[in-house]
Amino acid sequence: MVKILAYGAALVLIGVVVFTAANPLTDKVLQSAAEAAIELGADTAPSAQPAWSAALRSQPAFAVSQLDLPGKLESTEVLRNSDGGRKDVIRFAAPGEPPAAEIEVYRLGDEVRHAPPAAADLAARMDPGGIATIQPAGLVETKFGTAALFDLAGSRVRQPGCLGFIKTIESAGLRLSGWTCQGDTLVQKSAAAACLLDRLVLLSAGNDAAVAETFARAELRRTRCDGIHAQPIASADWITDGGAPGLRGRLGAN
Repeated sequence: MVKILAYGAALVLIGVVVFTAANPLTDKVLQSAAEAAIELGADTAPSAQPAWSAALRSQPAFAVSQLDLPGKLESTEVLRNSDGGRKDVIRFAAPGEPPAAEIEVYRLGDEVRHAPPAAADLAARMDPGGIATIQPAGLVETKFGTAALFDLAGSRVRQPGCLGFIKTIESAGLRLSGWTCQGDTLVQKSAAAACLLDRLVLLSAGNDAAVAETFARAELRRTRCDGIHAQPIASADWITDGGAPGLRGRLGAN
């Protein structure tokens, strides 16, 4: 009796194995269950980087005054992030052409913890194709203080004469970045970048007292800017300036 029962159980087991291997519905059920588990995990996983969206009803908070770019039209775009960030992007471009100059005022929010480095973000904006490399190109003095300059190499979208800049103001939670394609020499390009930053003005700070104070103090340091023919304001030291060394003292001032 025991042998008969064992023989019967073996036959049942063999039948189950054969049915499972031969039935195509079994594989589909298992595959559907696996896909459902993957989708459920993807839906419950936290988002790595919240998306930016156009704030169509938001009024521009910044502008660039009296920038000499013949044939270029100025446009402003306001972007907001669900984690509190805001970007005011001011561009100067001829119709149908890439921007010849751009400055972005980024009010940092919690999303900055998951954002790419500032230099990588600037490279992606200067070269949307993503094939260019960015490298430091010295420093320049502006009304906001010393800004870092970056050169773009290997771009197929823009001419290699464009020069980028980044200035972070931690006390106000601001990051100023962008580029300009004015000038032929590094000194002229640096002066054009400084002029773009120096001509940035505040239209409305809202309830942000730190931003209002930053721009008020910066205006006290602003000097005359004559485009690409101007010398960088309070020229940086010749070691980091990347151009001809500047003289200091009375001789340099005269």
